[in-house]
Amino acid sequence: MPKMNPYAALAIGVVSVSTSAILVKFSAAPSGVIAFYRLFFSVLLMLPLVLFKYGPELKQIGRRDWMYSAIAGIFLAFHFILWFESLRYTSVASSTVLVTLQPLFAFAGTYLFFKERFTVKAILSGVIAIGGSVLISWGDFRVSGTALFGDLLALAACALVTAYLMFGQTVRKRLSLITYTFTVYSISALTLLIYVIAVGEPLGPYPASDWVYFILLAVIPTLLGHTLFNWSLKWLSTSTISMAILFEPVGAAVLAYFLLGELVAWYQAAGGMIVIGGIMLFLADGRMMKRKAKKAEASGNHPSH
Repeated sequence: MPKMNPYAALAIGVVSVSTSAILVKFSAAPSGVIAFYRLFFSVLLMLPLVLFKYGPELKQIGRRDWMYSAIAGIFLAFHFILWFESLRYTSVASSTVLVTLQPLFAFAGTYLFFKERFTVKAILSGVIAIGGSVLISWGDFRVSGTALFGDLLALAACALVTAYLMFGQTVRKRLSLITYTFTVYSISALTLLIYVIAVGEPLGPYPASDWVYFILLAVIPTLLGHTLFNWSLKWLSTSTISMAILFEPVGAAVLAYFLLGELVAWYQAAGGMIVIGGIMLFLADGRMMKRKAKKAEASGNHPSH
């Protein structure tokens, strides 16, 4: 059993990642540059610990784990690019609600790749959540076409971060938290560096305030937030972690109201509540199915092979 309650770790992680959208909004740097420095400083801060304590494990990573880590890192890099870009076009509330629709993408991924079956209740909860996201996007389209474009970028970013978690879950069960996180973040930072150079985004100079935002992004939502999510992957499923992340929009919207003066429109609030409600139903159904499976196993009703 872990020393720390995995659900407590998820709660701290959610509060930490809620600051991400605000810090990105504060910075005037291009999206790729913000993403690169966020992960570059994260890797830099982790480097001494990795060199002194985790070097031997790093050398023993197998070819398959390197491949999965590379795929996860690339997905994470482009997740950040698309999400940060979405914040240029739409509000913090809309972007964070849509980017945290991860359980629906996890649902599709596990169905397509792992042939996992879901109950009618699970499917219905997914339909409800999609209805909430449609309400948000419909409202943004009526307000501005550019806001809708931002919504679509956020949805694409959501699909990428779900893929990152799914590939990462496989590797995380075999590697320590620090080794796995350092490996994936390093690959992601390298991917972002190549992207930034390729598209011609300047790596500097930037005002001192931007460098503060870059470092804060590395420390709070990345090293504290995402690292806790990665730690939780060993104990909790991708769907459960995706569910917890759904509460990020609430924290982000509150911070955006006080720090950026962003008001939440009625359709954003209504759509957000519908999304969160639908996903919570999805999680509740998943837990109920797990309890039934455990009871069946305890009573000796094992499925035939």
